Amino acid sequence: MEQMDVVSALAALAQEHRLAAFRLLVQAGHKGLAAGEVAAALNMAPNTLSFHLERLRQARLVTFERHGRSLVYAARFDTMEALLGYLTDNCCDGHPELCRPPACVPAKPAAKRKKEPAS
Repeated sequence: MEQMDVVSALAALAQEHRLAAFRLLVQAGHKGLAAGEVAAALNMAPNTLSFHLERLRQARLVTFERHGRSLVYAARFDTMEALLGYLTDNCCDGHPELCRPPACVPAKPAAKRKKEPAS
């Protein structure tokens, strides 16, 4: 992955709505989600979501297909893997096998905090 592509991808992800949309599409897998489903899941206006999805598409982080009247968006896992590879290419002085934990292992989700009762 070229450095300018990395900068473009990181810039696209450096915004809370785009990051949330990308993470949702990664979770959905290769089948993707219709734009309306993404908007509903993120409680976002469709025109606002379209703007953010277009920015992710320009950074080659998502792709879309038209299914009838719907646009179905999916994460581009090849770009995500290339970005992660670029970021970890020189990990541990060029010996990524020494890194703990391995960079490709997803982080464990943080435990959800229980809400404290109001005093």
